[in-house]
Amino acid sequence: MSLITDISTEMVTVVLPLFATLALGLTPAAYGLLDGLYQAATVLMRLVGGFFADRLRRPKLMAGTGYALGAAAKLLLLPAGGAGALSAAVAVDRMGKGLRTAPRDLLIATAAPPDRLGRSFGVHRALDATGALLGPVVAFGLLALAPGDFDMVFVVSFCAGVLGVLLFVNRVPESETRRGAVAADAPGERSDARAISGQDVAALLRIAGFRRLLCAAAILSAATISDSFLYLVLLRNDSVGTRWFPLLFLCTSLVYLALAVPFGRVSDRLGRHRVFTFGYGLLLCAYLAAILTGGASGAVLCLVFLGAYYAATDGVLPAAAVPLLPAELTATGISIVQAAVAAGRALGAVAFGVVWSAADGDAAVWAFAAALTAALLATAPLIARARVRRTEVR
Repeated sequence: MSLITDISTEMVTVVLPLFATLALGLTPAAYGLLDGLYQAATVLMRLVGGFFADRLRRPKLMAGTGYALGAAAKLLLLPAGGAGALSAAVAVDRMGKGLRTAPRDLLIATAAPPDRLGRSFGVHRALDATGALLGPVVAFGLLALAPGDFDMVFVVSFCAGVLGVLLFVNRVPESETRRGAVAADAPGERSDARAISGQDVAALLRIAGFRRLLCAAAILSAATISDSFLYLVLLRNDSVGTRWFPLLFLCTSLVYLALAVPFGRVSDRLGRHRVFTFGYGLLLCAYLAAILTGGASGAVLCLVFLGAYYAATDGVLPAAAVPLLPAELTATGISIVQAAVAAGRALGAVAFGVVWSAADGDAAVWAFAAALTAALLATAPLIARARVRRTEVR
Protein backbone atom coordinates (compact mmCIF):
# COMPACT_ATOMS: atom_id res chain seq x y z
CA MET A 1 0.00 0.00 0.00
CA SER A 2 2.76 2.45 0.89
CA LEU A 3 4.62 1.54 -2.28
CA ILE A 4 1.63 2.41 -4.49
CA THR A 5 0.79 5.56 -2.52
CA ASP A 6 4.36 6.79 -2.76
CA ILE A 7 4.33 6.31 -6.52
CA SER A 8 1.37 8.70 -6.58
CA THR A 9 2.96 11.21 -4.21
CA GLU A 10 6.43 11.27 -5.76
CA MET A 11 5.05 11.75 -9.27
CA VAL A 12 3.84 15.15 -8.10
CA THR A 13 6.79 15.87 -5.81
CA VAL A 14 9.36 15.56 -8.59
CA VAL A 15 7.56 17.96 -10.94
CA LEU A 16 6.41 20.45 -8.31
CA PRO A 17 9.66 22.52 -8.22
CA LEU A 18 9.62 22.83 -12.03
CA PHE A 19 5.88 23.50 -12.11
CA ALA A 20 6.19 26.22 -9.47
CA THR A 21 9.33 27.95 -10.74
CA LEU A 22 8.95 27.49 -14.50
CA ALA A 23 5.21 27.19 -15.20
CA LEU A 24 4.05 29.58 -12.45
CA GLY A 25 7.21 31.71 -12.27
CA LEU A 26 7.64 31.69 -8.49
CA THR A 27 10.82 33.20 -7.03
CA PRO A 28 13.05 31.20 -4.64
CA ALA A 29 11.58 33.13 -1.68
CA ALA A 30 8.02 32.40 -2.82
CA TYR A 31 8.83 28.76 -3.38
CA GLY A 32 10.46 28.69 0.06
CA LEU A 33 7.19 29.91 1.59
CA LEU A 34 5.31 27.26 -0.39
CA ASP A 35 7.74 24.55 0.69
CA GLY A 36 7.39 25.77 4.26
CA LEU A 37 3.63 25.41 3.94
CA TYR A 38 4.26 21.94 2.51
CA GLN A 39 5.89 21.01 5.82
CA ALA A 40 3.87 23.17 8.23
CA ALA A 41 0.50 21.86 6.99
CA THR A 42 1.41 18.47 8.45
CA VAL A 43 2.22 19.68 11.96
CA LEU A 44 -1.29 20.01 13.41
CA MET A 45 -2.65 17.06 11.47
CA ARG A 46 0.15 14.80 12.73
CA LEU A 47 -0.91 15.63 16.28
CA VAL A 48 -4.59 15.13 15.45
CA GLY A 49 -3.95 11.81 13.73
CA GLY A 50 -1.84 10.42 16.55
CA PHE A 51 -4.12 11.62 19.35
CA PHE A 52 -7.35 10.29 17.87
CA ALA A 53 -5.74 7.02 16.79
CA ASP A 54 -4.99 6.43 20.48
CA ARG A 55 -8.21 7.95 21.84
CA LEU A 56 -10.54 6.10 19.48
CA ARG A 57 -8.28 3.05 19.21
CA ARG A 58 -8.92 3.16 15.48
CA PRO A 59 -5.55 3.75 13.80
CA LYS A 60 -6.76 2.30 10.51
CA LEU A 61 -9.66 4.78 10.33
CA MET A 62 -7.37 7.76 10.87
CA ALA A 63 -4.72 6.50 8.46
CA GLY A 64 -7.32 5.70 5.78
CA THR A 65 -8.79 9.20 6.01
CA GLY A 66 -5.32 10.65 5.52
CA TYR A 67 -4.65 8.52 2.46
CA ALA A 68 -7.99 9.57 0.94
CA LEU A 69 -7.16 13.26 1.43
CA GLY A 70 -3.79 12.74 -0.22
CA ALA A 71 -5.41 11.17 -3.29
CA ALA A 72 -8.05 13.92 -3.59
CA ALA A 73 -5.39 16.65 -3.42
CA LYS A 74 -3.96 15.53 -6.76
CA LEU A 75 -7.13 16.63 -8.55
CA LEU A 76 -6.92 20.07 -6.90
CA LEU A 77 -3.65 20.65 -8.76
CA LEU A 78 -5.40 20.56 -12.14
CA PRO A 79 -6.87 24.09 -12.01
CA ALA A 80 -3.85 25.53 -10.16
CA GLY A 81 -2.90 28.67 -12.07
CA GLY A 82 -1.17 30.61 -9.32
CA ALA A 83 0.54 30.38 -5.98
CA GLY A 84 -2.76 30.50 -4.04
CA ALA A 85 -4.38 27.54 -5.78
CA LEU A 86 -1.15 25.59 -5.71
CA SER A 87 -0.75 26.27 -1.99
CA ALA A 88 -4.28 25.01 -1.29
CA ALA A 89 -3.65 21.76 -3.16
CA VAL A 90 -0.31 21.23 -1.43
CA ALA A 91 -1.86 21.99 1.97
CA VAL A 92 -4.59 19.35 1.52
CA ASP A 93 -2.01 16.78 0.42
CA ARG A 94 0.25 17.51 3.39
CA MET A 95 -2.70 17.48 5.80
CA GLY A 96 -3.51 14.00 4.57
CA LYS A 97 0.09 12.90 5.02
CA GLY A 98 0.18 14.35 8.52
CA LEU A 99 -3.07 12.64 9.50
CA ARG A 100 -2.00 9.19 8.36
CA THR A 101 1.66 8.98 9.38
CA ALA A 102 1.46 8.29 13.13
CA PRO A 103 -1.48 5.84 12.90
CA ARG A 104 0.34 3.97 10.14
CA ASP A 105 3.51 3.79 12.22
CA LEU A 106 1.43 2.54 15.16
CA LEU A 107 0.12 -0.31 13.00
CA ILE A 108 3.74 -1.20 12.20
CA ALA A 109 4.89 -0.90 15.82
CA THR A 110 2.11 -3.13 17.19
CA ALA A 111 2.95 -5.84 14.64
CA ALA A 112 6.71 -5.87 15.28
CA PRO A 113 8.76 -7.54 18.04
CA PRO A 114 10.38 -4.85 20.23
CA ASP A 115 13.92 -6.02 19.46
CA ARG A 116 13.26 -5.70 15.73
CA LEU A 117 11.56 -2.33 15.57
CA GLY A 118 14.40 -0.77 13.59
CA ARG A 119 14.35 -3.53 11.00
CA SER A 120 10.54 -3.50 10.77
CA PHE A 121 10.41 0.23 10.13
CA GLY A 122 13.32 -0.22 7.74
CA VAL A 123 11.36 -2.77 5.70
CA HIS A 124 8.40 -0.39 5.50
CA ARG A 125 10.63 2.53 4.52
CA ALA A 126 12.32 0.36 1.89
CA LEU A 127 8.95 -0.37 0.26
CA ASP A 128 8.07 3.30 0.65
CA ALA A 129 11.33 4.16 -1.09
CA THR A 130 10.55 1.72 -3.88
CA GLY A 131 7.42 3.73 -4.58
CA ALA A 132 9.44 6.93 -4.37
CA LEU A 133 11.83 5.41 -6.89
CA LEU A 134 9.13 4.38 -9.36
CA GLY A 135 7.20 7.68 -9.07
CA PRO A 136 9.92 9.79 -10.71
CA VAL A 137 10.31 7.16 -13.46
CA VAL A 138 6.61 7.41 -14.28
CA ALA A 139 6.70 11.23 -14.18
CA PHE A 140 9.83 11.27 -16.37
CA GLY A 141 8.15 8.97 -18.89
CA LEU A 142 4.94 11.00 -18.99
CA LEU A 143 6.78 14.30 -19.47
CA ALA A 144 8.95 12.68 -22.16
CA LEU A 145 5.76 11.70 -24.04
CA ALA A 146 4.13 15.09 -23.52
CA PRO A 147 6.68 17.76 -22.49
CA GLY A 148 5.19 20.36 -20.18
CA ASP A 149 1.88 18.51 -19.72
CA PHE A 150 1.75 18.63 -15.94
CA ASP A 151 -2.01 17.95 -15.88
CA MET A 152 -1.44 14.45 -17.24
CA VAL A 153 0.99 13.76 -14.41
CA PHE A 154 -1.55 14.96 -11.84
CA VAL A 155 -4.36 12.76 -13.26
CA VAL A 156 -2.23 9.60 -13.33
CA SER A 157 -1.05 10.40 -9.80
CA PHE A 158 -4.67 10.64 -8.63
CA CYS A 159 -5.49 7.23 -10.13
CA ALA A 160 -2.52 5.64 -8.34
CA GLY A 161 -3.57 7.31 -5.09
CA VAL A 162 -7.10 5.89 -5.35
CA LEU A 163 -5.65 2.42 -5.94
CA GLY A 164 -3.56 2.78 -2.78
CA VAL A 165 -6.63 3.78 -0.73
CA LEU A 166 -8.62 0.79 -2.01
CA LEU A 167 -5.75 -1.55 -1.18
CA PHE A 168 -5.43 -0.09 2.32
CA VAL A 169 -9.16 -0.40 3.05
CA ASN A 170 -9.44 -3.97 1.82
CA ARG A 171 -6.13 -5.55 2.79
CA VAL A 172 -4.66 -3.82 5.87
CA PRO A 173 -6.14 -5.16 9.14
CA GLU A 174 -7.13 -2.95 12.07
CA SER A 175 -5.03 -3.59 15.19
CA GLU A 176 -7.45 -3.33 18.11
CA THR A 177 -5.02 -4.15 20.90
CA ARG A 178 -1.41 -3.41 21.61
CA ARG A 179 1.00 -6.30 21.43
CA GLY A 180 2.22 -7.18 24.89
CA ALA A 181 5.75 -7.32 23.56
CA VAL A 182 5.65 -3.70 22.51
CA ALA A 183 4.26 -2.51 25.82
CA ALA A 184 6.48 -4.67 28.02
CA ASP A 185 9.42 -2.31 28.14
CA ALA A 186 7.47 0.93 27.78
CA PRO A 187 7.64 3.34 30.74
CA GLY A 188 4.49 4.45 32.48
CA GLU A 189 2.27 1.66 31.16
CA ARG A 190 -1.32 1.74 32.43
CA SER A 191 -3.67 -1.20 32.66
CA ASP A 192 -6.93 0.75 32.41
CA ALA A 193 -8.72 1.32 29.13
CA ARG A 194 -10.18 4.79 29.73
CA ALA A 195 -9.97 7.35 26.94
CA ILE A 196 -6.81 9.39 26.97
CA SER A 197 -6.97 13.10 27.78
CA GLY A 198 -4.90 16.20 27.18
CA GLN A 199 -3.26 15.70 30.59
CA ASP A 200 -2.08 12.25 29.52
CA VAL A 201 -0.51 13.76 26.41
CA ALA A 202 1.19 16.50 28.42
CA ALA A 203 2.59 13.83 30.74
CA LEU A 204 4.63 12.48 27.85
CA LEU A 205 6.89 15.50 28.11
CA ARG A 206 7.78 14.47 31.67
CA ILE A 207 9.47 11.35 30.30
CA ALA A 208 13.04 12.63 30.20
CA GLY A 209 14.30 10.32 27.46
CA PHE A 210 11.41 11.18 25.18
CA ARG A 211 11.79 14.90 25.90
CA ARG A 212 15.48 14.81 24.98
CA LEU A 213 14.81 12.91 21.76
CA LEU A 214 12.04 15.37 20.85
CA CYS A 215 14.25 18.43 21.40
CA ALA A 216 17.13 16.93 19.43
CA ALA A 217 14.90 15.99 16.48
CA ALA A 218 13.34 19.47 16.37
CA ILE A 219 16.69 21.31 16.47
CA LEU A 220 18.28 19.14 13.80
CA SER A 221 15.28 19.37 11.47
CA ALA A 222 15.40 23.18 11.54
CA ALA A 223 18.85 22.98 9.89
CA THR A 224 17.55 20.75 7.09
CA ILE A 225 17.35 21.89 3.47
CA SER A 226 14.38 20.40 1.66
CA ASP A 227 15.16 18.02 -1.17
CA SER A 228 13.54 20.29 -3.73
CA PHE A 229 15.78 23.22 -2.82
CA LEU A 230 18.90 21.07 -2.79
CA TYR A 231 18.02 19.78 -6.25
CA LEU A 232 17.40 23.34 -7.47
CA VAL A 233 20.89 24.27 -6.24
CA LEU A 234 22.32 21.42 -8.32
CA LEU A 235 20.27 22.65 -11.28
CA ARG A 236 21.42 26.28 -10.91
CA ASN A 237 25.05 25.13 -10.61
CA ASP A 238 24.72 23.20 -13.90
CA SER A 239 25.47 19.91 -12.14
CA VAL A 240 22.34 18.52 -13.84
CA GLY A 241 20.11 19.64 -16.69
CA THR A 242 16.38 20.37 -16.57
CA ARG A 243 15.63 17.22 -18.55
CA TRP A 244 17.16 15.02 -15.86
CA PHE A 245 15.70 16.89 -12.89
CA PRO A 246 12.95 14.34 -12.06
CA LEU A 247 15.57 11.57 -11.91
CA LEU A 248 17.31 13.24 -8.97
CA PHE A 249 14.46 12.06 -6.77
CA LEU A 250 14.84 8.58 -8.25
CA CYS A 251 18.54 8.38 -7.38
CA THR A 252 17.91 9.49 -3.80
CA SER A 253 15.14 6.90 -3.44
CA LEU A 254 17.39 4.17 -4.89
CA VAL A 255 20.03 4.79 -2.21
CA TYR A 256 17.32 5.00 0.45
CA LEU A 257 15.87 1.68 -0.75
CA ALA A 258 19.26 -0.04 -0.64
CA LEU A 259 20.18 1.17 2.86
CA ALA A 260 16.89 1.40 4.80
CA VAL A 261 16.83 -2.20 6.01
CA PRO A 262 20.61 -2.44 6.73
CA PHE A 263 20.55 0.79 8.75
CA GLY A 264 17.45 -0.43 10.59
CA ARG A 265 19.17 -3.68 11.53
CA VAL A 266 22.32 -1.84 12.59
CA SER A 267 20.24 0.50 14.77
CA ASP A 268 18.71 -2.50 16.57
CA ARG A 269 22.19 -3.83 17.38
CA LEU A 270 24.27 -0.70 17.98
CA GLY A 271 21.63 1.76 19.17
CA ARG A 272 19.00 3.72 17.29
CA HIS A 273 20.20 7.02 18.76
CA ARG A 274 23.71 6.52 17.39
CA VAL A 275 22.47 5.71 13.90
CA PHE A 276 20.11 8.70 13.99
CA THR A 277 22.98 11.08 14.84
CA PHE A 278 25.16 9.50 12.15
CA GLY A 279 22.38 10.14 9.63
CA TYR A 280 22.56 13.88 10.15
CA GLY A 281 26.31 13.70 9.69
CA LEU A 282 25.59 12.16 6.29
CA LEU A 283 23.24 15.06 5.53
CA LEU A 284 26.05 17.51 6.25
CA CYS A 285 28.20 15.59 3.75
CA ALA A 286 25.41 15.99 1.18
CA TYR A 287 25.46 19.77 1.64
CA LEU A 288 29.22 19.92 1.19
CA ALA A 289 29.12 17.69 -1.89
CA ALA A 290 26.52 19.95 -3.50
CA ILE A 291 28.70 23.07 -3.28
CA LEU A 292 32.29 21.78 -3.24
CA THR A 293 32.14 19.19 -6.00
CA GLY A 294 30.95 20.35 -9.40
CA GLY A 295 29.44 18.53 -12.34
CA ALA A 296 27.74 15.16 -12.45
CA SER A 297 30.11 13.63 -9.87
CA GLY A 298 29.11 16.25 -7.31
CA ALA A 299 25.43 15.59 -7.98
CA VAL A 300 25.90 11.83 -7.56
CA LEU A 301 27.79 12.28 -4.28
CA CYS A 302 25.11 14.61 -2.98
CA LEU A 303 22.33 12.16 -3.86
CA VAL A 304 24.15 9.21 -2.28
CA PHE A 305 24.65 11.06 1.01
CA LEU A 306 21.07 12.35 0.94
CA GLY A 307 19.57 8.90 0.41
CA ALA A 308 21.79 7.45 3.14
CA TYR A 309 20.65 10.23 5.50
CA TYR A 310 17.01 9.27 5.00
CA ALA A 311 17.79 5.58 5.49
CA ALA A 312 19.54 6.34 8.80
CA THR A 313 16.87 8.66 10.22
CA ASP A 314 13.39 8.27 8.73
CA GLY A 315 12.51 4.85 10.14
CA VAL A 316 15.06 4.91 12.96
CA LEU A 317 13.46 7.93 14.69
CA PRO A 318 10.04 6.33 15.38
CA ALA A 319 11.81 3.08 16.28
CA ALA A 320 13.82 5.04 18.87
CA ALA A 321 10.70 6.78 20.20
CA VAL A 322 8.42 3.73 20.63
CA PRO A 323 10.27 2.11 23.58
CA LEU A 324 10.19 5.44 25.43
CA LEU A 325 6.39 5.69 25.28
CA PRO A 326 3.47 4.20 27.25
CA ALA A 327 1.71 1.61 25.08
CA GLU A 328 -1.63 3.43 25.02
CA LEU A 329 0.03 6.69 23.89
CA THR A 330 2.35 5.28 21.26
CA ALA A 331 0.68 6.95 18.25
CA THR A 332 0.41 10.25 20.11
CA GLY A 333 4.09 10.22 21.04
CA ILE A 334 5.16 9.35 17.51
CA SER A 335 2.97 12.14 16.16
CA ILE A 336 4.52 14.69 18.55
CA VAL A 337 8.03 13.80 17.36
CA GLN A 338 6.97 13.88 13.71
CA ALA A 339 5.17 17.20 14.19
CA ALA A 340 8.30 18.72 15.74
CA VAL A 341 10.36 17.51 12.77
CA ALA A 342 7.81 18.88 10.28
CA ALA A 343 7.74 22.26 12.05
CA GLY A 344 11.52 22.44 12.02
CA ARG A 345 11.67 21.61 8.33
CA ALA A 346 9.02 24.21 7.56
CA LEU A 347 11.07 26.85 9.37
CA GLY A 348 14.17 25.72 7.53
CA ALA A 349 12.47 25.87 4.13
CA VAL A 350 11.33 29.45 4.66
CA ALA A 351 14.74 30.51 5.98
CA PHE A 352 16.57 28.88 3.09
CA GLY A 353 14.35 30.61 0.53
CA VAL A 354 14.95 33.99 2.17
CA VAL A 355 18.74 33.50 2.33
CA TRP A 356 18.83 32.35 -1.29
CA SER A 357 16.88 35.40 -2.42
CA ALA A 358 19.16 37.72 -0.43
CA ALA A 359 22.41 36.10 -1.60
CA ASP A 360 22.57 32.99 -3.78
CA GLY A 361 22.05 29.23 -3.57
CA ASP A 362 25.63 28.34 -2.61
CA ALA A 363 25.70 30.93 0.17
CA ALA A 364 22.44 29.55 1.53
CA VAL A 365 23.83 25.99 1.54
CA TRP A 366 26.98 27.18 3.35
CA ALA A 367 24.81 28.89 5.97
CA PHE A 368 22.78 25.74 6.55
CA ALA A 369 25.91 23.58 6.66
CA ALA A 370 27.20 25.77 9.48
CA ALA A 371 23.82 25.64 11.23
CA LEU A 372 23.67 21.84 10.96
CA THR A 373 27.19 21.51 12.36
CA ALA A 374 26.21 23.64 15.36
CA ALA A 375 22.98 21.65 15.78
CA LEU A 376 24.87 18.34 15.80
CA LEU A 377 27.26 19.61 18.47
CA ALA A 378 24.37 20.90 20.58
CA THR A 379 22.15 17.82 20.31
CA ALA A 380 24.72 15.02 20.55
CA PRO A 381 24.58 15.00 24.40
CA LEU A 382 20.76 15.03 24.33
CA ILE A 383 20.56 12.09 21.93
CA ALA A 384 23.19 10.13 23.87
CA ARG A 385 21.12 10.47 27.07
CA ALA A 386 17.76 9.61 25.49
CA ARG A 387 17.32 6.11 26.88
CA VAL A 388 14.52 4.12 28.47
CA ARG A 389 14.68 4.59 32.22
CA ARG A 390 11.70 3.64 34.33
CA THR A 391 12.85 6.05 37.04
CA GLU A 392 12.32 8.94 34.64
CA VAL A 393 8.52 8.55 34.76
CA ARG A 394 6.93 10.91 37.25
